Amino acid sequence: MNTTFQTRLEALQTAHQELVTRPNEKLALGNGVIDRYKYPALTAQHAPLFWRYDLNPETNPFLMERFGINAAFNAGAIKLNGKYLMVVRVEGSDRKSFFAVAESDNGIDNFRFWDRPITMPETENPDVNVYDMRVTQHEDGWIYGVFCTERKDPDAKPGDESSAVAQAGIARTRDLVNWERLPDLKTPSPQQRNVVLHPEFVNGRYAFYTRPQDGFIEAGTGGGIGFGLADTIENAVVEKELIVDQKQYHTVYEVKNGQGPAPIKTEKGWLHMAHGVRNTAAGLRYVLYMFMTDLEDLTKVIYKPGGYFIAPEGEERIGDVSNVTFANGWILDDDGTVFIYYGSSDTRMHVATSTVEQLLDYVVHTPEDKFRSAASVQQINRIIDHNLAFLEAKGKSLATLESAS
Repeated sequence: MNTTFQTRLEALQTAHQELVTRPNEKLALGNGVIDRYKYPALTAQHAPLFWRYDLNPETNPFLMERFGINAAFNAGAIKLNGKYLMVVRVEGSDRKSFFAVAESDNGIDNFRFWDRPITMPETENPDVNVYDMRVTQHEDGWIYGVFCTERKDPDAKPGDESSAVAQAGIARTRDLVNWERLPDLKTPSPQQRNVVLHPEFVNGRYAFYTRPQDGFIEAGTGGGIGFGLADTIENAVVEKELIVDQKQYHTVYEVKNGQGPAPIKTEKGWLHMAHGVRNTAAGLRYVLYMFMTDLEDLTKVIYKPGGYFIAPEGEERIGDVSNVTFANGWILDDDGTVFIYYGSSDTRMHVATSTVEQLLDYVVHTPEDKFRSAASVQQINRIIDHNLAFLEAKGKSLATLESAS
């Protein structure tokens, strides 16, 4: 065998093994709501060597990468057969995205891709690109994947090779290996992105969280997180969308917002995680925020903390589309632990952990956004007054508190 080939192969194998077996480390302190981790949970370099390289020295004597993997991000998530699984958006260097499953025993590290990516059936109108799957284990017994399917805009002007139409693709499976493709969701909106299937029936119907928008990028007269019902999943049609959580001027979700994963059911209400987008001089900034809806009336928001829940930090801010955190997958474990999987800057996957108890405390007791600077100062003063009263009862002062730190 070619000595150069063999030496390079052994080096690639060693580097890959070290990456996929690297323990992750919980960062110190945190904010009391979530714990972040030192390393990304999944990157493009986690992709198997036998996806990227022709390993036959006769047909690839220089051991060149034949199929480049550019990014691994925006993963749906599910726990199945005792394994923590991410259904990852993998993007090749050709800019086409596809889905692949990565598995871990503990949900934190040692994620490994399954041997083959998902073979997703196409509809009669083939997808050009598919991405950002939300995975829902529905009470009807199926596991559903709802994802963005992108096709070129048929009304684009000659020479315009960037205009696209986005809709919600739907597929179902029992094992994440064999998938049945269903017709795309139909709604009144010209375009749909960030559509999520609710895990339970609502009055015997399938419930969807939608994100109506006029154009591929701009929400236009649409926007906000919508809600609608469909009589059947085999040919899902939502005839009316009701906005549950709308855009708001000068907030972290002023430009557009969208549902993250399917909500988590708790004794107090449905916990939602969503992404919000605002404009800055450096471009669009994506963050995550949370809210809660009523257990019976899914369109009624009962708690909504002000500001963001997770924003990009440090190296998370750098990537193909910088200054972005995006989440479409989380897992509630039997012991109440919540694994939050989020992509950073359209490049890699991270994990953060919390508990249902912590998330409920955060959502219920964090002040809501009052939409004015003066109101923000009032909220801070209320916290200061509360602390002063507490310290006074203990015979202490702010000065002693600061000196103790």
